[in-house]
Amino acid sequence: MPAAPTTSITPTLRRRRGLTEEAAVAAVDQACRRLRLPTIRALVEEALAVANKEQLTYQGFLAELLMAEVDDRDRRSSVRRVKAANFPRDKWLGDFDYEANEAINPATIHELAKGDWIRKGDPLCLIGDSGTGKSHLLIALGTAAAEQGHRVRYTLATKLVNELAEAADDKVLSKTIARYGRVDLLIIDELGYMELDRRGAELLFQVLTEREEKNSIAIASNQSFSGWTSTFTDPRLCAVLLGSARACATAA
Repeated sequence: MPAAPTTSITPTLRRRRGLTEEAAVAAVDQACRRLRLPTIRALVEEALAVANKEQLTYQGFLAELLMAEVDDRDRRSSVRRVKAANFPRDKWLGDFDYEANEAINPATIHELAKGDWIRKGDPLCLIGDSGTGKSHLLIALGTAAAEQGHRVRYTLATKLVNELAEAADDKVLSKTIARYGRVDLLIIDELGYMELDRRGAELLFQVLTEREEKNSIAIASNQSFSGWTSTFTDPRLCAVLLGSARACATAA
C-alpha cells in the first residue's frame, strides 16, 4: 500500500525568516486571532520572558503555551456547562455542613462526587425533611459533574411539569422530552412538595422513561417512597415511578 503523501511546511518557515521582531509580534497576534487562541495571544509576551529566564527549549516554550491554551479552554468549557445547567444559586460540596446534617455520610457524598454513577447511568435519590441539605447537595453534585465534563440540567419538579404541559399544548412535547433526555444528568428538585394530577404524573413519567437505563437522574424529595402516593395520585403511575427510583442512594 503506497505511503500517504506528506506535507512540508519548510517553505513557509523560510518565508518568515526575514520578519522583524515587530512584524513577528504582529503576525503572532493575527494568527492567534484567526486560530481563536486567546490565551496564547494574551500570554505570549509573558511566556517569552519566562522562556528566556529559564532557558526553555523551543519545544518547552511551545508546550507551555499550548498547555496554557488547553487548560484555559477546559476552564471556559466548564464554566459554560455549569451555566447551562441552570442552577438557581451556587453551591459547593466544600461548603456543606455535615455537623448540622449528621445523617449524611461524608464518605458517601465524596464517592458520589467522583461521578461514576453518572457514567453508568444510575439514578440518585436524596430523601429527607426540609432543611437537611438536599438541594445543596444536588446543586453541588451537579456542579461537580458539569466541571467533570457532563451535561447537566437542574429543574424544580413543578417547573418541569408545567413546562411539559405547555409543550404538550403547543404540540412540541416530543422535542422537549428529547431535550431533557439528551443531558447526562437531569436533576429534579423538590419532588413531592406539591401533589401532581394524573396528567402531570404522566408527563413526568415520559421524561423518566426517556432516560431510563441510558442517562442519570437525580431527585430530591421530602417524601419517603411510601409517601409518594400522595404526590402521584394515580396508583399505577406511582408504582412505575417508584420502580424507577428505588435503585438510588438515600439521605435521611
